[in-house]
Parts: sequence; structure tokens; C-alpha cells
Amino acid sequence: MPTLSYEQRANPLGTAEPGQGGGQRQLNFRYQAQPNYYYCGPAAVRNALTVIGRDVPQDDLAREMGTTERGTDSAYLITEALNRRAGTGVYRTVEIPGDAADAAQTDRLRADIVRTLDAGRSVVANVAGTAVDLDGMGHTFENGHYVAVTGYRDGGAAAKVADSADPARAEYWIGIDALAGWVASRGYSA
Repeated sequence: MPTLSYEQRANPLGTAEPGQGGGQRQLNFRYQAQPNYYYCGPAAVRNALTVIGRDVPQDDLAREMGTTERGTDSAYLITEALNRRAGTGVYRTVEIPGDAADAAQTDRLRADIVRTLDAGRSVVANVAGTAVDLDGMGHTFENGHYVAVTGYRDGGAAAKVADSADPARAEYWIGIDALAGWVASRGYSA
């Protein structure tokens, strides 16, 4: 039996070419639900880090990020935690200010997801409000929430979300426009 490279293990869907409509990638990760209502940040970071083989306890991440019953305050804290484990400067925080994402911000989110996942890493997004996935299911987090992005398809037109809030619906596909709108007023780590 042939030995698979890291690239082959991390990308069972094959090589993705951005902008070619058929580009897709799904990273392997080990899902873990958040144990309480305010650990979405630690859970999203933990799920993202398992893509690169790091399995860090959520409690450790919560301490590092200053997570309290109010949650994790900022995407910048998520980025710092990811960089502590993945390497300094690997991740950066991108903000989408305002109540809605414009076309340029949506295109940048798409490009950042494709680039980051093609490099074998997951994106972590800070979302707020309601978004509807490609199956027509609504996901509402009025006070904010963090999710990991572990896949894309159709050249980045759709993203696969790993959501620690509901183990019964742990993963779902969402259109990039809906995801960008969900991230608006917040930010993401890529």
C-alpha cells in the first residue's frame, strides 16, 4: 500500500485551482463540540489546529485567550492563539467592518479561504447574526460565535463550516456571500 503525503492526506478531494469553478478542498480535522455556551472560540481554534496535527485542550485555549462567560472578545485573540501553535505570523486577522460585506471584501474572504486551505490550514471566522446554509437551514448567533472553515468547493463559492455549537449538525456548506455577510462587523483568522 502506498504511503500518502501530508498533502494527499489533508486534501482528499484533490488539488484546487482558484477561480476555475471546480476547485475544491476538504481538510481532515477532529471535531469536538464546545462544552458550554461560551467556549465557541476555544472550540473553533481547537478544531482548526487538529488540521495540522495539534490537539490542544479547549480549557488551555480558553485560558490563553481570556475566554469568560462573555465569550472570547476578539478575532485578534483567536489569531494569537493560532499563531502560538501553528507558527508566528502564519495567521493574520482580517476585519470586515460595517453591517454588510461588499464585493471586494467577499472576494478577499474567498481568496483567503482558498489560499489558507490550500496551504493545509483551517480558517476561523467570527460571525454574528443569522446565516442560511446551502441546505436552507438557518444558523443564528446574535451575540457572536466562532466557527472553523475546513473546506471549499466551486472555486471558493461555497465553504464548509465546522460548527462546535451543535454536534448533531457539526458541518454544513454555506455560500461565500452568506459567510461574508455573517462575518460582517467582525473578522476572521486566515
